[in-house]
Amino acid sequence: MSKTTDQLLLFPGETGWEIWSGQPGTGFTLHTATEITRASDLGSLPPGELTLLFPVKAITAIPMRVASEDDSLFSDLAALHAERQGLRPDPMAGQLTDQFVIAREGEETSILSVILRDPAEGDLPKRGPKEFDLSARALPLDGSRLNVWKELGRWVFSITQNGQLVYCQATALSSAVPEDSLVREIRLAVIQLSLQGIELAPDHVFFYAPGENPSAGALQGAFTAPVQVAPRPAPVLPEQRSKLLPADVRAARREARRRNIIKLSIAAVALFYLGLIGWFGYGLWKDTQTTNKLLAQATAAEPEGIAYATHIAKWDELAHAIDVNNAPVDILLRIARCIPNNSGLRLRTAEISATEIKLIGEAPQLPAVNQFDLALNKSNDLAFDWSPPAPQQSTRGWEFVITGTVPTTGQP
Repeated sequence: MSKTTDQLLLFPGETGWEIWSGQPGTGFTLHTATEITRASDLGSLPPGELTLLFPVKAITAIPMRVASEDDSLFSDLAALHAERQGLRPDPMAGQLTDQFVIAREGEETSILSVILRDPAEGDLPKRGPKEFDLSARALPLDGSRLNVWKELGRWVFSITQNGQLVYCQATALSSAVPEDSLVREIRLAVIQLSLQGIELAPDHVFFYAPGENPSAGALQGAFTAPVQVAPRPAPVLPEQRSKLLPADVRAARREARRRNIIKLSIAAVALFYLGLIGWFGYGLWKDTQTTNKLLAQATAAEPEGIAYATHIAKWDELAHAIDVNNAPVDILLRIARCIPNNSGLRLRTAEISATEIKLIGEAPQLPAVNQFDLALNKSNDLAFDWSPPAPQQSTRGWEFVITGTVPTTGQP
């Protein structure tokens, strides 16, 4: 089984940013505690999905009560309430607002509206976080309590009610131990919330003390609730993540998606061309294989072809003797068919060779000789070049000699 990659939390520590690693189910352990106050100066971070927990000084918390149970209306109602207080986040700076339900009472709902200040240069790490949340939501929220701790050199506090974050605020105070000025700011925040109809009465005060010899200072005895001094616990990821997303990170994610789309498109085109080349290559290979097989068959059949050509040549040499068209008896029969009927023409001698026929004969009348010569020349069965008969008169009529030669253009 492959090892699960740890998640990373960037948490604002007492004097600088802290890097925590682990899993939400098993908890987080401190990886590195730095003195760096600018997130962009953190340099190389360990591998893992990164979550940035904004310090309390980066947000404005506005608890409020709305006469609605519809969660979809909370964003618009919170925006109207913030505008009445002169707070209007830049709509081009990303998702800088979020709302968290504190309690539901009948048709009314208590919510905490959070407005993130537009991050300035250096407020975000170089590696874009996957998620964003608030440091005040990453500390224990159980019960009704007041949490006081130090972030990036300033005292901050948060107030919870029934396990839900109601309010948090960063002060400008940086004393070594809590002083009366810090107590006054906490009491003033509680009074302002009560004027808005949000009554808070923490059961415990938790002072997450820095240093080796912690002292609650002015917090001790300032409230009716007991003060507990303890090291700040390890951060935890809230079950309901925030929707905060600064514009720089959103633009970076959009650019990353665009680059991924371009890479996928290039990969798809390359895959298509590789497939096309492979298809043509397979076709070429197949044609080559077929050609090679045909060449092999031709090579194997070459001796038979040579033997066949030799046979045809020898057969052609014997054509004059064995071809039925050249058979002497058949030729004489065809010549006899050219003799005019009842003409008295007869052949005394017929000399037949491979290339020539010589006919010697006689006829009582000269027209019979001419008719015989004309029939020989018109016969389709005797493809010879016939010479004129040149008849000579004799005591018995007319004698003639007709010679037929094989045409020089080819065999008959």
